[in-house]
Amino acid sequence: MLSLFIMKDIALKSLVILPIIAFVDYIIMIAVGCTSSLIGSTDNFYECTFCTIGKVVLTISVLAFVIMLFFEVKMFIRNRKRLC
Repeated sequence: MLSLFIMKDIALKSLVILPIIAFVDYIIMIAVGCTSSLIGSTDNFYECTFCTIGKVVLTISVLAFVIMLFFEVKMFIRNRKRLC
C-alpha cells in the first residue's frame, strides 16, 4: 500500500513539474525571440539559429526532468528496501 502511495507521489510531482518546465521553456524562447527582434536579426536567424536554441533548451529541460525522475525512483526503491 505504501509503494502505491509513493508512486502516486511521483506521478503527482510529474504532473506539476512538467507544465512548469514547459512554461519556463516557453518564456525563455519568448525572451530569445523578443531580444533577437530588438537587435534586428534577419530571417535566417529565425530559420536556423532560433530552432537550434529551442532544441537545446528543450533537450536540457527533458534531461533535467529525467534526472529528477531517476532520483525519485531511486529514493522510492531505497525506501522500499528499508521497509521490507
